[in-house]
Amino acid sequence: MKKTKPNDIRLQLFLAQAGVASRRKAEGLIQEGRVAVDGKVVDRLGSKVDPERQKVTVDGRQVAMAAEPVYYLFNKPRQVLSTLHDPRGRPGLKDYLDRAGIKERVFPVGRLDWDAEGLILMTNDGALAQVLQHPRFQVPKTYRVKVRGIPTLQSLERLKTGLPIPGGKEHRADVERIKTGADRTWLLITVWEGEKHQVKKMCEAVGHPVITIKREALGPLELGRLPHGEFRPLTAAEVAALKKLVPPALFT
Repeated sequence: MKKTKPNDIRLQLFLAQAGVASRRKAEGLIQEGRVAVDGKVVDRLGSKVDPERQKVTVDGRQVAMAAEPVYYLFNKPRQVLSTLHDPRGRPGLKDYLDRAGIKERVFPVGRLDWDAEGLILMTNDGALAQVLQHPRFQVPKTYRVKVRGIPTLQSLERLKTGLPIPGGKEHRADVERIKTGADRTWLLITVWEGEKHQVKKMCEAVGHPVITIKREALGPLELGRLPHGEFRPLTAAEVAALKKLVPPALFT
């Protein structure tokens, strides 16, 4: 049996810390046979690597450990993809990174729909990204949502106590009514799982489809008054608050 050396770390963790992808997506790269160590494909999760002595490649390109983790808050406008590249040429995050002059290789933590706006965290910290995205860590995500109609107290209570949504399990949310118009209602909704289209599906399930949606907060991070399409680096206090969410076991 191969002995583990002091500098060895799990391959998926190395890829995440190098800013290639979140740890979860790095596991997918390994399983797809796209990762090689010293020229040999490694497709088994749990394999370890010594970053100081071994050469790691993804799709034939060498991966180096990121010098320092970086963290940027971005206010995504509507009709912008929350991906770095789009084969159809639609506007995405890369356009805004280039415009802002951000040179580090960063990726988005989670996604927002094409028609959604608001807070996206951009980083090269893969371990942190895994925590913020994975449902088991229960990191709260808060959205300002405008829905059609006027939800009854019973409908709001259904959202709070939990209801099944198409294609998923039962979910619950914290819900606060902000204001009401003639046939529109503004809600502040907090969820923990972050399943795809979760907020939209939950509102539709109680008969009030979403008109607009904006992510206001992710864990301890708040969007505040950051303008549309703008970035700002996180403060030291914000980074420290985020890192408190990361279990030590993720670094082994």
